[in-house]
Amino acid sequence: MKPRTIHRPTPRLLAVALASCVLALGAPAFAQSTSATLRGAATASTRVTATNTATGLSRSVQAGADGNYILAGLPPGVYRVDVEGGQSRTVTLSVGQNVTLNVAGGPAQLQSVEVVGAVQETRTSEVATYVTPKKIESLPQSSRNFLSFADTVPGVIFDTGNDDSTKLRSGAQNSNGVNVFIDGVGQKNYVLKGGISGQDSSRGNPFPQLAVGEYKVITSNYKAEYDQISSAAVTAVTKSGTNDFGGSVFWDRTSDFWRSMTPAEERAGVEANTHTEQYGMSVGGPILKDRLFYFVTYEGKSIDSPRTITPGQMYGGFALPANLQQFTGPLSSPFDEDLWFGKLTWQPDGDNLVELSLKQRNETEITGIGGQDTFDYGTSKQNDSTRVDLRWQYNQEQWLNDAHITFENEQWSPRATTIGPGFRFTGTTGDPFQGAVLNVGGGRDFQDKGQKGWSLQDDFSYFGFEGHTMKAGFKYKTIDINAFEQQPYNPQYSVDLPEQIFLGNNSFGTYVPWRVQFGAQVPGSPSRDITTKAKQFGIYFQDDWQVTEKLMLNLGLRWDYERSPGYENYVTPPNLVAALRAWPNIHGPNVDYNIENYISDGNNRDAFTGAWQPRLGFSYDLFADERHVIFGGAGRTYDRNLWDYLALEQSKSTFPTYELRFNTPTHPCNPATDAQCFTFNSSFYDPNTLYGIVAATPNLGAEVNLINNDLKTPYSDQFSLGMRNSFGVWGQEWQLSTTYVHIVSKDGIVFSLGNRWPDGSFRNPAVPGATWGNQPFGFPIPGFGTLIKADNGIETKLNQFLVSLEKTYTTDSPWSITFAYTYSDSKENRFNAANSDEHYLFDYPSLDNQPFLMSVGVPKNRLVVSGFMDTIWDMTFSGKLTVSSPYPKDSVNCHDTTSFNNCFFDEFVPDGTYGFKQLDLALRKSFDTQTSFTPWVRVDVLNVFDWHNWTDYDTWRGGPVPDFNPTFGDQNGYNIQGPPRTFKLSVGFDF
Repeated sequence: MKPRTIHRPTPRLLAVALASCVLALGAPAFAQSTSATLRGAATASTRVTATNTATGLSRSVQAGADGNYILAGLPPGVYRVDVEGGQSRTVTLSVGQNVTLNVAGGPAQLQSVEVVGAVQETRTSEVATYVTPKKIESLPQSSRNFLSFADTVPGVIFDTGNDDSTKLRSGAQNSNGVNVFIDGVGQKNYVLKGGISGQDSSRGNPFPQLAVGEYKVITSNYKAEYDQISSAAVTAVTKSGTNDFGGSVFWDRTSDFWRSMTPAEERAGVEANTHTEQYGMSVGGPILKDRLFYFVTYEGKSIDSPRTITPGQMYGGFALPANLQQFTGPLSSPFDEDLWFGKLTWQPDGDNLVELSLKQRNETEITGIGGQDTFDYGTSKQNDSTRVDLRWQYNQEQWLNDAHITFENEQWSPRATTIGPGFRFTGTTGDPFQGAVLNVGGGRDFQDKGQKGWSLQDDFSYFGFEGHTMKAGFKYKTIDINAFEQQPYNPQYSVDLPEQIFLGNNSFGTYVPWRVQFGAQVPGSPSRDITTKAKQFGIYFQDDWQVTEKLMLNLGLRWDYERSPGYENYVTPPNLVAALRAWPNIHGPNVDYNIENYISDGNNRDAFTGAWQPRLGFSYDLFADERHVIFGGAGRTYDRNLWDYLALEQSKSTFPTYELRFNTPTHPCNPATDAQCFTFNSSFYDPNTLYGIVAATPNLGAEVNLINNDLKTPYSDQFSLGMRNSFGVWGQEWQLSTTYVHIVSKDGIVFSLGNRWPDGSFRNPAVPGATWGNQPFGFPIPGFGTLIKADNGIETKLNQFLVSLEKTYTTDSPWSITFAYTYSDSKENRFNAANSDEHYLFDYPSLDNQPFLMSVGVPKNRLVVSGFMDTIWDMTFSGKLTVSSPYPKDSVNCHDTTSFNNCFFDEFVPDGTYGFKQLDLALRKSFDTQTSFTPWVRVDVLNVFDWHNWTDYDTWRGGPVPDFNPTFGDQNGYNIQGPPRTFKLSVGFDF
């Protein structure tokens, strides 16, 4: 067996993991460690110097009388370590890594401790894995989203939706719990879902992949420095210029000529014209050798994704009229993105490092098309991001200070593609009254949401106490958050299409709708742009304490605090307060909530002050050689409530949704007795007519949203215990990690129905024993509409077993393979959570005492095998296999009951071995020109075997016994997750 190239420390000197002792007093985005630390033993009182071979950055320290030394704040990269006396060796340091290198003794010993390639960090208490530059460069990939490689880490899923939008998630929680830290700065989204800014329903990339050096994925047991997070953390470091001028250029493409037809296209017999092009460049180099460097990169993306418009089957066996048939069939959904990143690095001396970076992201796309939604009915979306980071790192022998001043401006603006009336043709066999046949014309969307502000954060590390590495920090952030929403912006006319065909009305000029839904601003109401000027503050303290030569403890505490005046100072409108207090339905012995808990006078809401987060970790090196390490930890992490949810309290009272009905044969109503019923004429197509009808009573029928005055911040409690082992097989060095993880998350926000029957009950008192249905939708607030109230209530429970087996790439063994297996037992108390983002509950009065069901977004078993190898003729071959067991599906069970009044949620797992499987392969050929100019060509094959990962299943079990649905659990749609078999060609050159 080959000798290990990684040096083993002496028993007294163990690798120290990043601090895990924290005191936090900050809001949602704190500094995360990206720098590496090098420590070990040298000859007593000698000077040890580490010099970055690419930039010339040099850090020096004198070993103590006991020979111990520590060099902190080292940007990831390759370093030459020099010891007084002419001895030198080379080591590669990764993002946020703590590496032990013993350089004591004479030259003969030093020859045996040379470090080749990246050093594995085995002594951390975190559940964490590195994604290396070689892995990013080599593995097959459908897009250039650098986060797509995170699912090579156990416990992480990189989701691609049916609309090709991408999200990162971990465990039982949805993507909102994730945070990504770029050069130590959090990218949290404070308004929308998706976890990080810009990733809510976007096909775009959050950051140019060419600018990412490497990153670390932490799935649990974070150190105290991490904030605004409750599931996975990704901490990435960006590239910098070096003393060598260089860069790269790339272009890749795929199209409908290079892919298989989707199942929907095969069924329609027509293939949509689609393509994806990605292109970009990077360039960097010195301005002043060893002192000042620049790095610039650009990546662009142009996509036309396949979509198919498929009308619903109408009751009565009617065929779709010719004037509507033209809107159906395959088509494409366009998307364009421009991503820029620039960075200046100034290192005037070994003690100072200053970086100024700028990221600019601009996206446009058409979304919301496919199925019953036609192209005209879609949404035109703009997604823009600007972030600036000024960083100053100051280093001394016993301490290090790392400060950031940042600015961010994030804007997300979806608008209806067509301005005009929207026609929602209804009447399917599944729902003869409201089931969607086809949606044509102007859509509902009109939004403008974002966040803009600046922050100051500082992290101070001290190494002066033997056996301790202490770190403390704070962050202050002031940010304006806005949520502008007018929905539906275009009036939505519901037309019973089978009824109109039967009556001979077969054109837009003759259709008579049975309903119209529209929005209108309440006269005299404040601006529709609901804003808050948030102030966030956080502090933490952590200590990595090397108790013995084998035992390391990570002890920490943090506290986060946020002021949000938009929520805390809000005053419930007096007319609404009067109506609520006079509404007899919500007062009495049968009512299960107190309406006073939701009425705000501007003084009875306070910022949440309970976000204390202890975080404890340990690692025990059994033989003090880093080959067999037991590790674990426990801790609490707080996230935040999205402003998009909190703003509903104000937005619903300024731009409510109204509904008028029209008297038609299959939807009769009486205009003489029903104030919302009319006889239709063409004037109702004029929005001004609709506005005039509701102007006299603007609140009548308006939905009301109220937020609990004592709203808490969602959090998770995390526990982990595992073991890492390094061992040699067939002359190769392998790392095996096995971990048990238990995570409980609580206090997620849920919106539930506040209406009650006249006696105060949630169920109809005339139906004794009812546990399903019979909700009081027909009893709105007098003078208003339905009441929706928001509380804390969503919980998840997760038990996971994580296994990672990896052989890393080295220069003398140029291949790597990683096995990442995840077993999950995941439960949650929310329902209808098909994408695990559901936050509405209308089937029960609240989530109190509700059973925990399988999490629909988490498969029981998931395995990702990825690897790459350098082969002959300067070629690199790589592959990635992803397989998982079937995903649980939502279902309402009315079959195992005696009445439709006693149905219940009862999720199920579809039959089959696999819920998802995909094999991707890639081959890259470089051409040696005997110069610094290296052209290359690459071919990726995605979903090599064209496996279809179905997403649609029949979830109806049937009515009460003896009724039974024989197709329950069968695949009944033609949507698939992931691409069909696709070939992608890439060309480029490095210089």
